[in-house]
This record gives sequence, C-alpha cells and structure tokens, in this order.
Amino acid sequence: MTGTASSWAVILGVSSGTGAAIARELAGRGWNVLGLHRGNHPEEAARLAADVTARGARCELVCADAASRDSASAVAARLAESAGGACVSLLVHSLADASIGALAHGPGAPIHQKQLEKTFQTMAHSFVFWTQELLSGGLLAPGATMLALTNPFADSVCGGFGAVAASKAALEAYVRYLAFELGPLGFRVNMLKFGLVETPAVKRAFSEAAWAQVVDRVSQVSPHRRVCTAEEVARFVPRLLGDEAAWLNGATIDFSGGQAQSLLDHLFTHR
Repeated sequence: MTGTASSWAVILGVSSGTGAAIARELAGRGWNVLGLHRGNHPEEAARLAADVTARGARCELVCADAASRDSASAVAARLAESAGGACVSLLVHSLADASIGALAHGPGAPIHQKQLEKTFQTMAHSFVFWTQELLSGGLLAPGATMLALTNPFADSVCGGFGAVAASKAALEAYVRYLAFELGPLGFRVNMLKFGLVETPAVKRAFSEAAWAQVVDRVSQVSPHRRVCTAEEVARFVPRLLGDEAAWLNGATIDFSGGQAQSLLDHLFTHR
C-alpha cells in the first residue's frame, strides 16, 4: 500500500531492528513516520531520520519511554498539533524491553514483581493505551491498522523467557479484543509473528557464543536454512494495510518461515 502526503505511521521502538526497517520501507512508499525510541542507539536514530527524509517523507523521532502512558498522551497531542486530526493510518508496536529470568526456580534469582510489571507494561499494556490515545484524540484515519509484533517465544518454553512469553500471550489477547471493539468503527487490529531476527534487543539476551548457537539451531529448524531478516518483515507489512486486507482483523499472521512446523521433524531426525 502506498501512503499519501498526510499518511502517518506511528512506530513504537523505531531506532533499530525491525521498527527501523519498517520505517524505511514505509517512507519509501510515501508514508510519514513518527517514531519513539529510548535513546540507546542515537547514531542509528540519526541515520534513520536521514534515510526517511531522503525518501521524501516527514520524520519525527521522539526520545521517550514508549511504555509510559504520559508519553503516549504527550505524543498524541504533539501529532494532533503538527499533522492535524485523523492522520495516523498505522500504529506499529515494536517494543522490546523485557526481563529475562526464571519465574520461580532456575539459574539465578527468580524474576521479581517489578520486573514482571515492567515487562507486561512494555510488551503488552502499552499497546492498549497507545490505541486508546490515538482513538480518543481523533487521530486514527479511516481504515487505520494497529499492528502488534510478536515472535515464536510466545508459543514455546525457552529457559528464562517466561515473562516474555506471558506478556506476548497477553498482547495477542489484546489484539483479539481490540479488533472486536474497533472493527465496527472501521479499524483493524492484527498481530504479525515472525521468526528469529537479529536485532540489538534480541542479541542483548545472549552472549556472542550463545547467540551464534541460537542462529545455527534456528537455521537448522527453518525450511529455508537461515533466519529471517528485518527487511523481509518490513516488506511484508504494507501488504496488511491495503483494501485487499480489509477483512483481516483480530488475526495472528504467521511469518515465521515454517520454523515451528518443522520443529518436531528436526527433533526426531537428529535424535
């Protein structure tokens, strides 16, 4: 789908990884980008802003905690002032700031309450109140899409990732309920699940050697014998926004390259 001069995409978690790739892809298709980032990658954020404007789109990057309700409210007000009402055609939830650790028993101390609360606030609850702010502020354009991103961790048991999996499961439930509530208003809410992608957020959870092992194992499981790229995900996103995808609502779209489907075969073949 091609954007117009007034089409805005709000991307939460934009400075690097999948969020940045989606911003570049949409800018090349005529979309303006308003993105939030925490300031952890200032050079990458500056490079992204230059790339988006070079493609002829407007770019506003805000350094703030996207998991904060106050940030959502402030940014919505800012966008209403600078771009006008009903300008947001896409909201992308690409936030990754979760605590890793056993839930009750395992290596190290179990994850504590504040870590759980922060993980759910960032990875799940924030999607709801960003949607609330854009809706109540009259900023959603006709046919707007709210898109949450997820990964196979939500469907598996991987040591230390219990809080991540649980928060992603909550996010998926939010997608279903928001789709039911917003469908009568002409909006759609979906979730895109893609395979392992190398991003700074994911790599922080592993040592360099452990990450190399993860990539190798996932590549063996994947029918394509490799991991996904952020650019592949980004190129797929516009296909979810046009009129031909208008009936797609409340869905979790599997873009994992068949990794989950081949898991059992891989296990039995390599006993």
